[in-house]
Amino acid sequence: MGDLPPGFSFDPTDEELVLYYLKSKIAPNLHFNFNNIPDLDFSSSHPWELNERALWSKNQWYFFSQVKENIIRATEKGYWKELNMNEPIILKKNCGEKIIGTKKYFVYYITTNIPEQVQTNWIMEEFHLSNSFKKRKNEKLLEWVVCRVHESKNNAEGINCDDDDDDGEVELSALDEVFLSLDDDQEQDEISFPY
Repeated sequence: MGDLPPGFSFDPTDEELVLYYLKSKIAPNLHFNFNNIPDLDFSSSHPWELNERALWSKNQWYFFSQVKENIIRATEKGYWKELNMNEPIILKKNCGEKIIGTKKYFVYYITTNIPEQVQTNWIMEEFHLSNSFKKRKNEKLLEWVVCRVHESKNNAEGINCDDDDDDGEVELSALDEVFLSLDDDQEQDEISFPY
C-alpha cells in the first residue's frame, strides 16, 4: 500500500473513523472520499504482514474488511480473539450526544501444533457503524468495518486476554497475581522489595 504524502500524518479519532471513513465506504455518494484505506480479507494477512497491504501511519495499520457477526476472524496461522470490551462511539453535538458506532477489541493468537495457543502483542480495534446508519439490518449479510491494528510494547497493553468465559470477574495484572500467589499466612511486613 502506498504511503501518505510527505508531511501528512493520518491520525483520525474514533469518531472520524466511523463518521467519515466507514460511513463513506458504505455510502460512496457522500462528498468525503478518501480512498487510501484498502480493503483486506482477515484470512489473507497476518498482523505482521500488514506493511505492504494496509495504510500505515504512526505505527498503526488501517484497512476495511467485511465481517459477519459472531464469526471468528481466522488466518492461516492464528485468529483474532474478541475481548468482549465493546465501546460505544459517541458523537457530541450542541443538542446532545448520539451513538454513531461501536468499537470492538481483539488480540491475535497464534495456533501451534500443540493444543496451546500463543497470545501475541498484536491488538486490533474494529469499528462498526450503528444500525441507524445501515441500510440493511440483516445480521446474515456481510458488514463493512474499518480496523486499526498495532503491536503493543507491553503484553496486550495490560489487557488480560486469557478469559475463556465471560464470568464477570475482574482481570488481574501481573503484580496482582504475584501478591495473590503469596501464602495467606505470610505477613505483609515480611515482603521486601528491591530498590
